[in-house]
Amino acid sequence: MQVKTNLYNDYLNLLIQDKIPPFLVKYLTVPCLIRLKNIGYFCGMDYASKNIYDFKEKISRYDHSLTVALLVWKFTEDKKATLAGLFHDIATPCFSHVIDYMNKDYETQESTEEYTEEIIKSDQKLQKYLEEDNILVEDIIDFKKYTIVDNSRPKLCADRLDGIILTGMAWTKTIDKNDIIEIINDLEVYKNESQEIELGFKTCSVALKTLYTSNEIDKFCHTNEDNFMMELLAEITKRTIDNKIIKYDELYYLDEPTLLDKIRNSKIDELKKLLNKFENIMMTDIPVMILNNVKVRDLNPLVNGIRLSDLSKMDNN
Repeated sequence: MQVKTNLYNDYLNLLIQDKIPPFLVKYLTVPCLIRLKNIGYFCGMDYASKNIYDFKEKISRYDHSLTVALLVWKFTEDKKATLAGLFHDIATPCFSHVIDYMNKDYETQESTEEYTEEIIKSDQKLQKYLEEDNILVEDIIDFKKYTIVDNSRPKLCADRLDGIILTGMAWTKTIDKNDIIEIINDLEVYKNESQEIELGFKTCSVALKTLYTSNEIDKFCHTNEDNFMMELLAEITKRTIDNKIIKYDELYYLDEPTLLDKIRNSKIDELKKLLNKFENIMMTDIPVMILNNVKVRDLNPLVNGIRLSDLSKMDNN
């Protein structure tokens, strides 16, 4: 994997203050999590044509999992919730949400989550550590029960906020070091209207800055070229399975460089041509497509415990 620039490291250091929580350290070595170091955060587009994507740095699902866990720990010091955050993406297949495209799950992008329990329970090293810490495997499998880790849109949670920060720094380039510091220092935990624990902001300006980046990400994910490239990699992956180069289940156990090597070394010329197209296509060669109804990344965070939209209504009255 490419060496990351200082921006992710600045973000990481801001969360750990030069020290990862001691209880968490051993969990960072378990095989199922280590695999995520070679699963990119941007759905395989790190390998796509540089004429289409210009990521500022390469970020893995491991990087994302770690910073989600650290965000949860920073605001709860709850070991179970923190581990649920660390392993929330453990069932991420090669090329991530491209597989949702392959499965025609454009809007919810949750078709791959069914493997979470199987992967966690099959990692013997992880099972050993959980037993040592008297933590039940059930306490980390269902990460959605921890609303600070994951909750429904348009609410904010650690997973969603971290995604905004990582994507804002690397893809949309709307977040810099000072923005990250400002966002993290402005965070607070509130009880929302459903009496759930939810991350929010102390000040309206920081909430609006975060919302701006979230909206920019939504625009980037709804472009013709992104839709085309996601569909193209989904087609490559489908043909790889159809030609029995891999089985569908292997998407959840292989890493991306290994899968790409299998495609390049295959005897299927048409498949290798498609991969070459994916890796080298020019912007001018991308046809205009009918865009799929892909996931809408709406956000309406809390500011001092009040929804941002409600604050706007109050200001207008």
